Amino acid sequence: MAAAAAPDAWPELELAERERRRELLLTGPALEERVRAAGGRLPPRLFTLPLLHYLEVSGCGSLRAPGPGLAQGLPRLHSLVLRGNALGPGLSPALGPLPALRVLDLSGNALEALPPGEGLGPAEPPGLPQLQSLNLSGNRLRELPADLARCAPRLQSLNLTGNRLDAFPAELFRPGALPLLSELAAADNRLRELSPDVAHLASLKMLDLSNNQLSEIPAELADCPKLKEINFQGNKLRDKRLEKMLSSCQTRSILEYLRAGGRGGCRSRGKADGAEREDSRKKRRERKQRRESGEGEEEAADMARLLLRVLHVSENPTPLTVRVSPEVRDVRPYFVGAVVRGMNLEPGNALKRFLAAQTKLHEDLCEKRTAATIATHDLPAVRGPLLYAARPPQDLKIIPLGRKEVKAKELVRQLQLEADEQRKQRKRQTVSGLHRYLHLLDGKENYPCLVDADGDVISFPPITNSEKTKIKKTTSDLFLEVTSATSLQICKDIMDALVLKMAELNKYTLENKEEGSLSDTEADTLSEQPSDSQKNPNPGKDGQCPLVVEQVRVVDLEGTLKVVYPSKADLTTAPPHVTVLR
Repeated sequence: MAAAAAPDAWPELELAERERRRELLLTGPALEERVRAAGGRLPPRLFTLPLLHYLEVSGCGSLRAPGPGLAQGLPRLHSLVLRGNALGPGLSPALGPLPALRVLDLSGNALEALPPGEGLGPAEPPGLPQLQSLNLSGNRLRELPADLARCAPRLQSLNLTGNRLDAFPAELFRPGALPLLSELAAADNRLRELSPDVAHLASLKMLDLSNNQLSEIPAELADCPKLKEINFQGNKLRDKRLEKMLSSCQTRSILEYLRAGGRGGCRSRGKADGAEREDSRKKRRERKQRRESGEGEEEAADMARLLLRVLHVSENPTPLTVRVSPEVRDVRPYFVGAVVRGMNLEPGNALKRFLAAQTKLHEDLCEKRTAATIATHDLPAVRGPLLYAARPPQDLKIIPLGRKEVKAKELVRQLQLEADEQRKQRKRQTVSGLHRYLHLLDGKENYPCLVDADGDVISFPPITNSEKTKIKKTTSDLFLEVTSATSLQICKDIMDALVLKMAELNKYTLENKEEGSLSDTEADTLSEQPSDSQKNPNPGKDGQCPLVVEQVRVVDLEGTLKVVYPSKADLTTAPPHVTVLR
């Protein structure tokens, strides 16, 4: 985006129209002035690009309303990201109908209400019939529209964190209203009550209502058949035993307590104590007998294989530190790092599965790298301390994966030429590989990069890593990074997902014995490295094969701490089959 562009000039739109693009990102300092000149709305010309599938306009404090014409002009839109703007107090006119929309992100705005005509769209017929993910976090909403479920009946994920809600609309929990809803997050609100009708959310897997004003948790919550993760911490419950369980017990134990009529529930409270205590003692005796007879060994081994042990900086003699230069503030300011030791990528397709999982995270949680970008490195090749900085394209040199050393400016030019060639050969506008992410650099005067102690650039987000730290089948210790232009919490959430996925992959590799398929080069490398018994502890007789997650500190140039991962607040939503040892 050219900083010198006239207020009424929109070169990005001209380029998108000329190249028949399906994705468009508008952000940066120059956007502010042009939106202000357009009356706080998006230019009407934007709504004459009917091929758009993905549209993001973020970080613009001048944007108060999308403007009329969006629904009519962008009928094929799959993803609409309007985060970090000044939308509010409502949306006038309403966004919908958008028949193809699957992802809608309105987080970090100033929305106070979404009434009919100034909300998401009509309820009859549904204005957002295909919507799967709705993010309304970080607004000022005091209530949700009563017709939300009818407007978006296929909703799977609803994020309401950080608003001013004191209640959910009753229609949200009506039987069959949201049959696919699997994630509901409404932490940091003012909720006073959770209706027993929450049991009608038949697909609910994750519920986060932490830091609200709840005094009771309905026992009917235990009737949600698929519920695996709950978070009610930060609520002052009348049942102090239940309140303590929320911070120390797994979801399964909490739901069993509610199901048994614990004092936190709304069912009959006088039945539980004697019979339930006897039942609990009976179950403990049965478990002890199974362990003594060997019947429980296989189950215990399965659980042990998904251990994550956190190594704190104070326990680590050589912790890795990342220093952050102030110039990244205007480019890609958020960075989170972690070290993971004990991965086994040698057998069969283990490395291929790991890379495929990273790609899937990029497509889904990272929203095609627009929300965040992941980079993974072979730790022994990483020379710390590291510097996260921003450099002019003509000064940034890197050896990209599978390529020769090149300056970032030339690399972007090469990728653009390759993208144009792809379009010609395929006779369509879509491109693949790194070429899909070039638009994320549009208008950037400096490019973000991660530099090691040798002065080599080992990462150029959101485009590529360096060949110097490339992951191989012989890699067992990794340095992970997540960067974002949006928020630090997004970085942490995605790092959580990556680390937990690595634990699952390691478990799968351990349980499914595959023959190795090392190349000659990798076999030579392996022969020069210490054996597995030297590098990592072997699994014990009980099948234990924990991953060790080492904390990485991110500091400014003066050494002031900006973030450390994982902290006590991270990896708190691990599924029941994953045990995090801190």
